[in-house]
Parts: sequence; C-alpha cells; structure tokens
Amino acid sequence: MADSPLTIPRGAPATPDAAAASASLTSTVPVAPLASTTIPATGTSSRPVIDIRHIHRIFESEAGLAHILHDVSLTVSPGEFVAITGPSGSGKSTLMNILGCLDTPTSGTYLLEGLNVAELTDDELAEVRALRIGFVFQSFNLLPRMSVLDNVMLPLAYTDVPRREREMRAVHALRSVGLPVDHYDHRTNELSGGQMQRVAIARALVNDPAIILADEPTGNLDSVTGRQVMDTFHALKRAGKTIVLITHDASVAAEADRAIQIRDGRVYEGAYVPAAASTGVARATAADIAAATPSAASGGQSSTTNLGGAL
Repeated sequence: MADSPLTIPRGAPATPDAAAASASLTSTVPVAPLASTTIPATGTSSRPVIDIRHIHRIFESEAGLAHILHDVSLTVSPGEFVAITGPSGSGKSTLMNILGCLDTPTSGTYLLEGLNVAELTDDELAEVRALRIGFVFQSFNLLPRMSVLDNVMLPLAYTDVPRREREMRAVHALRSVGLPVDHYDHRTNELSGGQMQRVAIARALVNDPAIILADEPTGNLDSVTGRQVMDTFHALKRAGKTIVLITHDASVAAEADRAIQIRDGRVYEGAYVPAAASTGVARATAADIAAATPSAASGGQSSTTNLGGAL
C-alpha cells in the first residue's frame, strides 16, 4: 500500500522569530538519523568533525599551474561555529568545495568524522554529501515551481525513506527554522529572500547532517533579514549543530565561535578585514596582525597555522 500523505494543519502556530525557532529546535523530538548503507557509523566520538592536514589544491590552466591552496590545515570540533573569511580569489570557495566533498585536494589529508575522504568511492562520496553534509548557498538553489515542502524533501529523494517519513522530516526541519506552517505549500518563488534562505537551511537540516556548510548565506539579504538568518544559525549552534560559514562580512564573522582568514591560499587566525572597511567595522588590531603573520619558527616560509578545535 502506498504511503498516505502527511496532512499539515492550516493555521497552525507559526514560529516567526529566532527565540521561537530556538525553542522549536530544543523542544521538538528529533527524527532518527538516517543510516548509511555503505559507510560505517562513526559513533559519538569527541574527534573533530573536520580534520584537514596539509591540503594543497593545484589547478591546470592554459597559463600554467595555479596553486590555489597552500599547505592548509584546519580542525573543527563538534558543535563549533567557524567563519571562513577572505577577499575574493583568496581560495575560500575552493576550500569550501573540498570540505563539502565537491572537490578533492591535490595532496594532503581530509578526515570527515574520522573517515579518510580520499579512500571513499564515488558512490560513498555521494552518500556522504547526501547524509552527512548540509549545504546552504547564497543564491538559495531552490526549485521555484516546487512547493516549500517538496524543496526541503529533495535531499531524501534518492534514499529509501518512505514519503510519509520524508514529509515528517521536512516539517520538523521547517519548524526548526521558524517558517510559518501556512507557507509550506507555497512555491518558493512566492517567498521573500529571508524566507527562501530559511527554506534552504531547512533543506540542509533534513538529513540531520554532521555539519552545515554555508556559503555567504546573508550575502543577498538586507540587514534585517540577514540578522534573522544569523539568529537561526545561532539557534542551530545552541542545538548542537556544527557550522562552517563563508563570509566577506567582518560583522558576520565576529558572531562565530572562531574566525579564520584565507589570503592567497594560506590560512591565518582571525577574521579578514578589508583595508577599505566602512565606518563601524572594527579595524585589525596589532594583535590581529601578529596572529596573521606566519610563524617565525618556520622562518616565515610556511603558510600553515594549526587551528585546533579549542577556542
């Protein structure tokens, strides 16, 4: 017998603000995590969620070899909120693609929850992307003619989860981000920018991933809506989610537990602040500049800073 569709009550209480969204995250009974069919479970170890060691990424072009990432090492602990900052062309997106298993490093090691990503097959990598990583994009990447609920269910489309459970998971995720229930059957092209970003965050949550990767999630939003989206990320962090966020905005980076910067493919402690930063954005202090200087012990040659999970 086919699964009967989940009936969503009209006029159910909405959770429009961050406080209500946080309460929903902490009070709603979570759905069970999806089990992998090919990748061994990693348990609840205190090991880093992300552990990359001496990563290099080199691309070939007509002009020759482009060395985009230079000896990058980084760890992110469970429940951390880390911001990656840097100017355009610094290597931020390349690093994010590697973290999201959308690209592979030329050399170096990437451990995701203890799994050596380089040893996974293409099918296993696809499963990691589907079940262990939630993606949030600046441009939302929603299908405009599909309903909110169907968009959030998309990551479950190629799993063996029955439709009714897929709907329950989607509703749970949408409640978590505070989207009003009466919006669930709307097409996403009927929503505001802030509402679309909440739907995108819910889609990232639907599989209960180990990590959320967000690429400029406030970049296309006005300041008020961007504030609401950041409040949603803070609620997710309080609920125990691990978040890595790329941003060019120093004020957004300042809200993370820890900020790192990438300049010319090299990783440094502290957020990147443009030289022409506008009034109201703090300039780099002498301590920030010192922290962003390669270690003297390496003679200034090495670009690697080991950013352990501790704050």
